[in-house]
Amino acid sequence: MRNKKPVLPPPFATLTKDQRFAGTFEVLVPAPDRARPHRVPMQFETQAQAETWIHSEEGKEMIEDLLGQK
Repeated sequence: MRNKKPVLPPPFATLTKDQRFAGTFEVLVPAPDRARPHRVPMQFETQAQAETWIHSEEGKEMIEDLLGQK
C-alpha cells in the first residue's frame, strides 16, 4: 500500500478568541507542518463576510502566501 498524503481541511471562518475584537470573525488556514492553523490578520463583522473573503481573489492570494505555495 502506498502512503497517502494527509488531506488538509480547507480554510474556515470562526469567532475571534481575542477579546479586543470580541464579536468579530477571523479566518484560519490549516498548514501541513503546523499544529495550529495560520491566522489571517484581518477581522470580519460577520461569518458570511469572512467566508466570502476566503473565495475572493485577495483571499486566495493571501492563503497561498501563508502556505508558501507561490
